[in-house]
This record gives sequence, C-alpha cells and structure tokens, in this order.
Amino acid sequence: MDQKSGAPEGPPPPAESQQQQPATARPMVPERTESSLPPHFRESVINVPVTPGIGLQTYDSEQESTPTPGAGRRTDSPGYFSKRDVDHALAASPAPVNKGQSAQGQIEAGADAGKDFLKRLSRAAMGKDSLAELRAKNPNLELSGNIISATFTIPHGIRYRKGADWELKPRRGQSALFDSFSYLSSDDAPWNHTVVAWTGEIETPKDALSPPGTPPATTVHLGSLNVLSAPIPIDGDRSPPTPPLVDGLWIPKEDMQRLEHQLSHDKRIKTVPVWLADDTEGHADGIRLKDQGRWRRYAEHDLYTLLHYKQHEPTDGRAERIQWADYYRMNQKFANKILENYKPGDIVIVHDYNLMLLPSMLRQRAPHMYIAFYLHSPFPSSEFLRCLPRRKEILEGVLGSNLVGFQSYSFSRHFSSCCTRILGFPSDTTGVDAYGSRVEVGVFPIGIDAIKVASLAFTDAVTEKYEALKKLYAGKRMIVGRDRLDSVRGVAQKLMAFERFLELYPEWREKVVLIQVTSPTNIEEEEDPENKIASRVNELVMKINGLYGSLSHSPVQHYPQYISQDEYFALLRAADIGLITSVRDGMNTTSLEYVICQRESAGPLILSEFSGTAGSLKDAIHINPWDLSGVAEQIKNALTMTEDRRQSMQQSLLAHVTNKNVQYWIAGFLRRLVNVLGSRKNAISTPLLDRAAMLRRYRAAKKRLFMFDYDGTLTPIVREPSAAIPSDRVIKSLRTLAADHRNAVWIISGRDQEFLQQHLGHISELGFSAEHGSFMRHPGTTTWENLADSFDMGWQSEVMEVFQKYTDKVPGAFIERKRCALTWHYRLADQEQGLEMSRECQKELETTVGRKWDVEVMTGKANLEVRPTFINKGEIAKRLVTTYNAEMQALDTPAHSPCATKNLEFVLCMGDDFTDEDMFRALNGLSAPGDAPEIEADNCFTVTVGASTKPTLARWHLLEAEDVVECVALLAGVPGGGAGASGGGVLSMGEVNFAALSAVDDHIPDGVGEKV
Repeated sequence: MDQKSGAPEGPPPPAESQQQQPATARPMVPERTESSLPPHFRESVINVPVTPGIGLQTYDSEQESTPTPGAGRRTDSPGYFSKRDVDHALAASPAPVNKGQSAQGQIEAGADAGKDFLKRLSRAAMGKDSLAELRAKNPNLELSGNIISATFTIPHGIRYRKGADWELKPRRGQSALFDSFSYLSSDDAPWNHTVVAWTGEIETPKDALSPPGTPPATTVHLGSLNVLSAPIPIDGDRSPPTPPLVDGLWIPKEDMQRLEHQLSHDKRIKTVPVWLADDTEGHADGIRLKDQGRWRRYAEHDLYTLLHYKQHEPTDGRAERIQWADYYRMNQKFANKILENYKPGDIVIVHDYNLMLLPSMLRQRAPHMYIAFYLHSPFPSSEFLRCLPRRKEILEGVLGSNLVGFQSYSFSRHFSSCCTRILGFPSDTTGVDAYGSRVEVGVFPIGIDAIKVASLAFTDAVTEKYEALKKLYAGKRMIVGRDRLDSVRGVAQKLMAFERFLELYPEWREKVVLIQVTSPTNIEEEEDPENKIASRVNELVMKINGLYGSLSHSPVQHYPQYISQDEYFALLRAADIGLITSVRDGMNTTSLEYVICQRESAGPLILSEFSGTAGSLKDAIHINPWDLSGVAEQIKNALTMTEDRRQSMQQSLLAHVTNKNVQYWIAGFLRRLVNVLGSRKNAISTPLLDRAAMLRRYRAAKKRLFMFDYDGTLTPIVREPSAAIPSDRVIKSLRTLAADHRNAVWIISGRDQEFLQQHLGHISELGFSAEHGSFMRHPGTTTWENLADSFDMGWQSEVMEVFQKYTDKVPGAFIERKRCALTWHYRLADQEQGLEMSRECQKELETTVGRKWDVEVMTGKANLEVRPTFINKGEIAKRLVTTYNAEMQALDTPAHSPCATKNLEFVLCMGDDFTDEDMFRALNGLSAPGDAPEIEADNCFTVTVGASTKPTLARWHLLEAEDVVECVALLAGVPGGGAGASGGGVLSMGEVNFAALSAVDDHIPDGVGEKV
C-alpha cells in the first residue's frame, strides 16, 4: 500500500518495548483475564442459573449421554440458549481429520503440504450425499439431477465490443455466493448446475478507457492521495463517469447470441443471461438498452434499506409506482427464462431480495416445481416491515417456495412473525402454513471457500506485501477494518469508538494505528447519503488525527479506494486486530476471511453483534457498535490478551470456518430441501392469482363470464351482516364490466333477493342468483325466477325450532330467514361458545331434519345454514356456462359476425367460503381435459379468497376482498382512489395493478415517466 502522509518516520522503537509498556503502566491488566473473554465464556455469566432446574450440569449430562460425534470442545453448550442452536443446526460438526492435533497445527501442516489438507478438510465438512442416495431416499420426487440457481446478476462484469467476443471479468461482491455456484458446477458436486441471472449494466465500448470499477493491480506505484479532503471515495485508475447515451446501447442479435454462447460454455459456471429491456426496446434483430440501472432501483432503494432497518421519508408514491412496476416485470422476465430451461424434477434456488416475487410467479405457472429461496440480507421485525407499502406482495412472493432459508435464527423468526401478523397465516419457528400447504423455514449460516481463500492469502505476492506492511508499521499494533461506504457498515461508529479508545487509554496513542479501507457501495440507495457518510468519515479522521496525532504518527490511516486482492489479504494477515462494527448486515465475509488469514498470528476478531455472522462466530469478541466505551474496552482487552487465550480463540474460530464452509452450506441447504419435499403428503399449494396472465386472457377473449360471491369477496366480512355495503369502487367496477356487451357479470350469493336488489339492483346489466341458487334474475330484467318453487318447505318449521333453542343458549346469536334457506349466525356472540354450540346444533340437525328431509346442513363463516340439497352454487355455475355456450353456438353461422365464437373464452369465478367450492368443483369438471370441454382450462380462473389454510378446489388464491376489488378494477380499467383518481388513467392506478399492466404491455405506459 502507498505510504500516507503522517505515517511513522525514522527508526521505530523496538517492538519488544512496545509490547511491555502497557503492562508496566497498568500492572493489574493482565490479571483481569475474565473481561477479555466473550460473555458466553465468562464464569460470572454462565454460572448464574437463569431458569429453575436448568444448570450447567443439565447440558453436561446430555452431552455425556448423547455425545456428538467429533464435536470436540463444546464452545456453545454452556448457556441457556444452546438447545435452540441445536434445534436449528444443519448437521453435527464433522470429526477432525487428526484428533491428536490442534486445528492450528492441522492448518500449518496443510500449508506445508499444499492444498491437499484443506481439500480433505472441506470434503469432510460437506457430508455430501450422492444423487443416487437422494433418489433412493425419495423415489417419488423423481429428481432430474438439475439445479437452476436464480440470482440478480451474473458472476461476471461484462464489456461489449461490437462483432468480437465479450470481455468478461469477475464481478465485485457476493464472493461466497459465486463460490457456491462454482462448487455446484464442479465435478465434486453430483448436480448439473445452471445459473440464470441478469447481464448487469453492460459497459459501453470505449476501448481507450479502463472499465469503471476495475482496481489497479497495486497501489504501490501511485502517488499519495490527500484522503482527508476527499468528499467521496477515490479510485486513482477509475475514469470519470460518462453520461448515458440518449438512444441507449444497441446490441445486434448476433452479439447477443455470442455472449449467450460464451456464458453457457464457461468452464467455471454455466450461465443463462436474462436480457432486461422494454418490448419497445427489443426487436427481432437486436435489443436497445436504456437506463439499465432502472431494474435495481426498487430493490436497492426500498427493499435493501428497509431490510437493514432504514426507512425513507414518505413521498407521493409516483416514482415508487414505476420502480415497483420495473421490479415486477424484472421478476417476470426471470420466471420466463427459468421456465424456458426448466424440466420436471429440476430444483430451483432463488437468491436474495432482488427476486422476492419470483418464487410465487414460478409457482403460478408450474405448481409442482421444487423451489427454495435464500435471503442473504437481514430480515426485519414485523413492526418495521409494516412501513413497506408493498409488504404483502413481498411476503406472498417468498411464500411460493417450499423452503425459505436465512442467515440467522432471528431473521427466520422475524419472517414467520411477519407472515402471521401481516398476512394472518399460522406459523411457528419451523415454518408457515399458507394456501393449504406448508412452507418450511430454516437457518443456514453461509460460509466461505476455505481452500480458495487459503490458497490466495498465502502466495508469494501476498507475503511480499505483508512483509512490506509489517515493516512500514513496525512497532505499531495494527487494527484493520475494510468496509463498503454505506450507512449499514458502521464505519463512523468504528471511528468514534477508536477515538473513545484513545481518550480512555492514552498509553496506547503512539502505539496503535487504525487502517480503514472503504470502497464505494454497490447499492443504489439515495444520491446524497453516501456523500454525507463520506463527509462524516473524513471529518472523524481529521478530528482523531488532529487530537491524537503528531508529525511522526497519524492514528488513523484511511484509504477510501479499491485495493487489489493481494493487498487485501496482506492487510488481513498483517493485522493485530480485526474490527468489524456493522450496525446491520446479513453476511460478512471479511470476518471469515480474517480468521483464515490469521492462522499464524492468531489476532483477535472484534465483531459486531448485529452482523449476520455473529451467531456463527461465537468465539469472536462480540461488541455493540453503539456502545462506544464498550467497544473501546474490548479493543484494549484484545491488545492485552495473552498468547494462550488468543490461540484458543483462533483454533475454535478456524475450526468453524474451515468446517462450515460454503460447500457445507449449499450441500446442507439442498439436503434440507430434498427432505422437505420428500416429507410432503401430496400437498399442492394454491398459488396467488397471476393478474398479468388473467389480463392477457381477458383481452384476448370475445365472450366472457364473471361469477362473484358477495360476502367476503366483493365486501369484507363484518360482524353485522346488514353493514356489508358495497363500496363506490365496487359499484363502478361492476357497472363498467357489465356495460361491455362481451361480458356477462353475475352475483351468486347466499343473500336474499331484497338485499341484492337494494344494493346492486340498480345495475340493470348484472345477473343475480340469490340464496345459493334458489332464485335467479337475468341481466336486463326485473323479475326473479324461483328455482325451488315446487319443493316442499315443510322442513323449515322443524329447523326453526332447533335454531331457536340454540339462539336462547348463545347470547348474541340470531336467525336469518330466507325464502329457501335458514341461517343461524353467531358472529356477534362469544366465538368459543358460538363455535361449540354450532357443532352441537349441526349434529342435532343432521340426525333429525337431515334424515327426514332432502336438505343439507352447511357450516359457513360464523354461521350454520340449512338448504335444499339440489340447490347450490355449483348448479348455477354449470347452468350459466352451458346456457351461454349454447347461445353462442346458435349464433355461430356465416350470416353472423366472423368474431363469433362457439364457447366462452374467459371465465372468472371468485368466492371465499365452503359454498363457493361447489362452483369451483363444477367449473373444474367443465374445463377437464376431454374431447369437447365447455371451457378451456387456461381460460378458466377459479379464485378462493381469504387467509384460510384449508385446501381448496380453486386454482388460484387471493388474500382479502380488497384484492378482489383491485382485480375487477384492473379488468374494467377503473382507476384507483385518491388525489389522482379524478384524472383517471394509469397514474391513479394501484401499484400492483400498474405493475401487472406494465408486465402485459412489457413497458411503462407512455407519458408516465414524464409526469413522474
């Protein structure tokens, strides 16, 4: 690294004297051995019983009776929470290769013998199951042996050169994820692996310039950079940013195919690129890329910030609407590309917050697909996730998976809690019940490729730079930090804690140097926060160096630039302390790489408890970055820690990092997924309604039929049935739909004639079926047809007697009398008593009236209804479909319009309770494969409504009545409410509908961008 101004000059004092002075000034410090330990090792903490009857001997006895093979020294057993850790463990730790040798000695032996030792160690940790064994254990899964990994960007940064091969270079960041891809694609794994990912922003062909973000091979030859006056991160080799081309970047078809061929034949990772552009920017002969960064804006501006417990100021929502539409369309394009490459039996693994809608989109189009989702970021509590306007859609998207994985237990617990508190789905620590199926939730701490890091960190080139660093800072104790310059990495907190350390312990001011490397963030948050953070960091650096520095010594050496890989590993090797103070992150690979690089020096690792790796690296010194004095104390403890203590901590950390590596992580994740799939009992989850697919079918159809339930579908369930009044938006949407001569719109409800006539009867184009099919009123008429006119209603008096008896027993219960049915309601009663009494009442009716008369007793939502057996909604649905088909077939003559069609081309049926299952059953029968089905299956949309986990015959699912209204408004073209509604059009449309419309049109509607 280049020598900064203020670096030590002249011959440094002997290192030995530097080591002894602190002990002389504070002779009692070495004796305070307990304070240097992590809390879970301190006797004063772990010897205090927390729960009656639970003590250290409880876990010791369990360990003795059920020893864990090869577990070695238990570092996490003493303590109350060790049972929880065991519950979420992937597998037992593998046995050490040499039980008579320490982990440190094993690594040193491996260094002498080359890579063979680390390779054996990593393979021992994998616990790899062969594909044949997995197939033998789960024959019903019919695994194909193929894995499709979906991640946001390909593992390469790419530069376009017209008519020539594309220039590929390693992409910065996500090294652990890309290493897992390399493992799955290697001969060591039993799978055939393919990555589906976006190309990322493609660099324009400027041959004279270096690619943006490319680091120099070394910074030794560069002159000094005045970092203290730099308001933003500096890269000496980076060219100034170039303005985007007005017309975008045009890439011919042959060059697109050339890149696809290069990526598909990559020796390391086979990749299928996703090309992201509006349909107006894509043509048969090529593609035009405009504003390439648009596809990451919603994920990085809204999701990334919120997942890291940050929230923006509220806005008018217009920009967010467009960003959400791009996010939705981007996920759909990923789904399209995956389905092009998918075969039954393939496993699809979706990675991170950029693709949180993808699992549900895949489930909608391939219900039997094996899908796993892994979030590499933190997941916030429900109180914070509620701040996200599209919180419901994000959770619904992830719940399309069979298995959802997280970095730590707290993240998984927050996810399950959000599904319960926001969506109303039952959940526990192991999963969520959603849409009639079970979504498993697990904890899978990710690791690094220990072999790769060890081979890169101990090369001759790195050793040369390591020795140069040690010489440059001879006599100084080096504290090293390397972070991205964003608000969640805690760089400012680190500098403030270091300032506090120098204030509290003046004897260390000339003996310690903090080397902080900051690189520009790759997250597109907001424009000004990064500059604010950079300015704040520079202010702190100047303040510390001004207060505690001198002409010969600067306590803080700040390098706001990219450094080469060799310099990075040399810095980690030369460090005496690794200091990570992130205020919130999911996976921190620097901490794991530091452990590998310290195999010889055993420098302590100080790690923020808010880091996702803190739960895995239990032997690190955990700190709260907001407690500046506490961090300062731990820095002092690390500097004065005894050699034995440092070696003990290093051995434990090194054993964990080398055993629980990235191969172990991905193998365990796949093993758990296969076990989850194998334990299913033929349960098929009901996917969320694909609004884009529904809109496409609706637009293409010439004759359409709509059938809507009323309570719980068009209006929410309320305690008082008479208060379920349709909203103005419902009325406007129904009127608009019914006014189209191609649409037949029916309300099929359990309500009586008077109620439907009062609230919706003024829409003459609507058709009605009252009392579950007892009465019908056709569109354009005012008379009701009684379908049960010839049926003997003598059963009603007997049912009334039974209902009245239970009404007297249950305060708040009441009876609703209809022309052809009787309903006993207990919505206003105590729910537990009402439910218990309804069961008794149902049993009494079934054994008395049910045997005497041709009636059925049906349970509803807080009600019990008795009606004639032959009357149900399914018969009405069947009658409507056959009637309309017969009318169209009669009109299908040459004399009529050529647009005439023989059958209905679009059917939408929505309902929320048990009675609506009759409609779904009837429509499934009418659309079943055969010689001449009444409806094509792809044209029939049966949708159940509500958060119930009951199995359903419907093909699709919506959560609540509000979603139904939004879907009807989307088809009718009715804008949303609010300030923009008066103008109509897409600007006033809800974000979800706007995204679906943009997905169908494959571009943002014209004029919207300018108005935003």
